[in-house]
Amino acid sequence: MERLFSGIQPSGNIHIGNYLGALRHWVALQQRYNCIFCIVDLHAVTTIREPLKIRQMTRECAAILIAAGIDNEQSILFVQSHIPAHSQLTWILNCITPFGRLRRMTQFKEKGFLKDKQVTAGLFDYPVLMAADILLYQTDIVPVGDDQRQHIEFTRDTAERFNAIYGETFKLPIPLIPQTGARIMGLDDPSNKMSKSQKGKGHAVYLRDTPDEIRFKILGAKTDALREIRWDPNRAGIHNLLVIYQAFSGLSREAAENRFEGLGYQELKTELADMIIEHLRPIRERFTCLMEDPHHIDVLLKKGAERARPAAEMTITDIHQKIGLG
Repeated sequence: MERLFSGIQPSGNIHIGNYLGALRHWVALQQRYNCIFCIVDLHAVTTIREPLKIRQMTRECAAILIAAGIDNEQSILFVQSHIPAHSQLTWILNCITPFGRLRRMTQFKEKGFLKDKQVTAGLFDYPVLMAADILLYQTDIVPVGDDQRQHIEFTRDTAERFNAIYGETFKLPIPLIPQTGARIMGLDDPSNKMSKSQKGKGHAVYLRDTPDEIRFKILGAKTDALREIRWDPNRAGIHNLLVIYQAFSGLSREAAENRFEGLGYQELKTELADMIIEHLRPIRERFTCLMEDPHHIDVLLKKGAERARPAAEMTITDIHQKIGLG
């Protein structure tokens, strides 16, 4: 089986955008690939300065992944910082990465970091650490959202550069981009992607939200002054709700549109809220049970790192020999 690698940052509550765009696909992909899933806490250090918060969010992230269907017996689930080879490979890749290549990374430019005198080297270097995460395990497939496509291109470029200098070493990973639910927008502002970093009360539905919280957020989602329910990207609010509805229901676009023929936004929002509540109910219940025993989660993550470590160490040992270290 081909090897699949993907990571998630423990920097906040996992929301339905993460779930529909990534997590539920990870669960399904376990049947087709040799899967490695990583909680990338080193990435979280770029923005979070509280040690206890990072540790707690790492456990919560692991519990959510397992509750949502990641099988830690079938797949490998571990924490990035538990395997030092991630940091080691990042430094080595830094030494062959042109500064100008990092300056052209779209996400870095879009967030205005180039104008911020306080931006850290770690944040600027984020794509290299991401490339190291992927290349360390000789990854074949990387499931990502469309907005992460450039990061996979960067990873492939980095692998090709290393291979050209030191000889064939890394595989060139291929992005796997889901066709539906890949880009869920904010409920309060459907012009921007749903984000874990946004603090607005009605911005996102989180997997741990109560039924009342879910209903409140969906019923309060921004739409427009029209009434007809149609697939129209120019009507961002209603389009976003239909995308979410289609992703949770599994219906085609035509069927989803026909379902609400002659009905209004209230009917769509009410049915969508009910659907999300019932879909997330077992995940929330399993999460609650898992979090009652934090030590058990720590043990599972330790075992995951033990399973991932041999592949990582094999790669880093090969690289050390090729570049003349050790």
